Amino acid sequence: MRCQLHLFIACIFLTTIPLYSQVSQGGQLPAPGHEVNPPMTDEDESRARMAREMEKRAAKERVAALKNDTDKLLKLSVELKSYVDKSNENVLSLDVIKKAEEIEKLAKSVKDKMKGPN
Repeated sequence: MRCQLHLFIACIFLTTIPLYSQVSQGGQLPAPGHEVNPPMTDEDESRARMAREMEKRAAKERVAALKNDTDKLLKLSVELKSYVDKSNENVLSLDVIKKAEEIEKLAKSVKDKMKGPN
C-alpha cells in the first residue's frame, strides 16, 4: 500500500514537469497563380503585432496558472502523506481517498494546461 502510494505521488509529480512543447502550425499551399507573399499593409502589421502580444500574454498567464497549480499539488501531496501516516493497515480514512481524488483532478488540469490552447 505504501509503495503504491509513493508510486502514485511520483506519477503526479512527473505530470507537473512540462513535457509538451507547442507544435508549430502547418500552412496550406497557395493556389496556382496566387502570390505567395502578398505585401503587408500597416493595418495587417498592426493586427499581427497585436496577435503576437496577445499570444505572449496568454502564455505568461498559462505559466503563472501552472506554477500556482503545481504549488497546490505539492501542498495536497504533503497533506495526503500526513493522512496516510496517521492511518494503519486496517483503517483507510475517507480523507485519504478524497485527497487522492483532488490530486488526480488537479494533476489532469495541469497536464491539460501544459498542452496549451491547441
